[in-house]
Amino acid sequence: MKQLLLDIQPPAPPTLDNFIAGQNAEALHSLKQALNNVVEARFIYLWGAPGSGKTHLLSACKRLASEHNLPLSTVDDVHTLDEHAQIALFDHFNQLRADNGILITAGNAAPTQMGLRIDLATRLAWGLVYQLHPLIDEEKAQALKTHAYARGMKLPDEVVDYCLRYLRRDLPTLMAVLDALDSWSLTEKKPVTVPMLKRLLQLNLEI
Repeated sequence: MKQLLLDIQPPAPPTLDNFIAGQNAEALHSLKQALNNVVEARFIYLWGAPGSGKTHLLSACKRLASEHNLPLSTVDDVHTLDEHAQIALFDHFNQLRADNGILITAGNAAPTQMGLRIDLATRLAWGLVYQLHPLIDEEKAQALKTHAYARGMKLPDEVVDYCLRYLRRDLPTLMAVLDALDSWSLTEKKPVTVPMLKRLLQLNLEI
């Protein structure tokens, strides 16, 4: 059983398709438009609290752009850029605009609320700006149930409730635990239960 835990696979690479949109469906739609070269969606700025999905979306867009040779740039954590980096991003924005490129950026607040250079903040606000909202518990529960259904896994509500109450609440962690629990259930030929989940977590801590 311990070996099974050691073999837990890392979460799947972030894609636009495995992003659970929740209240962020409009932002996800605009990103897909950008990657399909819809002119109005060439500049997109995302902001929100940690765990709201900014890095997932930027990574997904970067990966997809690389696969399809799209002229797309992404910049995460804009709020951490120093003066030199802000000037470089301002110049890059203007260059991409001239070349009909795509720029997707993200930070922890709206463009004009991070203390950035006025010229850069103005540029970031020119495009589409979306505040991303973290998934609420009901949305996380639905995401777990959908994932379990896709695996052919019978997932009791009480197991979902335990996960949301006692585990780290980010979705990649929850999904990884669910996958490990399903694998153990199949190995042991026993149904998924809260006691099984507790034992899985205990063994994981003992490794």
